[in-house]
Amino acid sequence: VVNFSHSFMDMFLGVIPGSIGETSTLAILFGALILIFTGVGSLRIMLSVIIGGVFMGGLLNIVGANAFMDVPFYYHLVMGGFAFGAVYMATDPVTASQTNTGKLIYGFLIGLMAVLIRVLNPAYPEGMMLAILLMNVFAPLIDHYVVEANIKRRLKRMKPVKA
Repeated sequence: VVNFSHSFMDMFLGVIPGSIGETSTLAILFGALILIFTGVGSLRIMLSVIIGGVFMGGLLNIVGANAFMDVPFYYHLVMGGFAFGAVYMATDPVTASQTNTGKLIYGFLIGLMAVLIRVLNPAYPEGMMLAILLMNVFAPLIDHYVVEANIKRRLKRMKPVKA
């Protein structure tokens, strides 16, 4: 087995082997800015995917039971299709959550699950697409509960009408 050692900067710039379009995180960030400024991509989803990935990567670093868990948490952001999925796939306006709070929950869980699948399942080395597909199934449910919680919160604020 050949051991390829790539630095963080090599992965960030995209000078590593990989699929076209997903190796250069720098180019993906440029594309993210275009999507955000044109209003096509959701900044809430993008940032919450990153926060979820960093959270799970850091949690697994603390556990550190095997070599996969010892990968620094920030490496997960530039490895594989994580950045590509966070910017271009998770922000799909049709299948993603529609409420603002729902977007935060949806994105956080995608980032969390992507790193979890990548680290804990050696048979499936890249978990971003699977995490996005699973969360797309639950996006309407997330929105439903966010709207229900908002309705309950507003009803509590209403004063009873005296006749």
